Amino acid sequence: MMRKDSFRHIGMRARLVEELRRKRITDERVLEAIGRVPRHLFLESSFIKFAYQDKAFPIGAGQTISQPYTVALQSQLLEVKAGEKILEVGTGSGYQAAVLLEMGVKLFSIERQGELYQRSVRLLRELGYQGRFYLGDGYEGLPAQAPFDKIIITAGAPIIPRNLLMQLKVGGMMVIPFGDTKQVLMRIIRINEDEFEQEEIEECAFVPMLNGVVGK
Repeated sequence: MMRKDSFRHIGMRARLVEELRRKRITDERVLEAIGRVPRHLFLESSFIKFAYQDKAFPIGAGQTISQPYTVALQSQLLEVKAGEKILEVGTGSGYQAAVLLEMGVKLFSIERQGELYQRSVRLLRELGYQGRFYLGDGYEGLPAQAPFDKIIITAGAPIIPRNLLMQLKVGGMMVIPFGDTKQVLMRIIRINEDEFEQEEIEECAFVPMLNGVVGK
């Protein structure tokens, strides 16, 4: 299937970048990545005309594509450097993965929903993105690939998964939406083998982080 990006879409992305700048997204590398990723290709056809509004949209399997501000904020909080090894928990539509890959990271991404996994990996490959993608339980992470410089979680976790904390390098950082009915976006830094420092950023609303694998 031919997928198209046009000058019109490029212009819409430029306006989105300026909107995010007004919302205090200041990391130019994040903004540049948002400006390059064709978000309309990650949406179902009925939502394509709204692709560059700063809104979340459903993508099937009870999941959503996060609003661009959320993607930009989480990416900014990660303080991403090119070449870093990053674990993404919750591939979803693949949009957040594409933004991180545009920033030059070595991405490992895990998704529990077989339907979303197949769809997003096919699209990301078609667009030329070369991350490593896995179907699995996000609560378990990828211990065989650990440790990671950074971990980003794209669903609301009722607990902070110890398995994932243990997969961070010392000095590494995790960005996680934490909470059940009320969620707060948190940044966690691994100080040493046993100690972690936590910082609350702002309230947020994500779909819940579930365990297990569905639809292999």
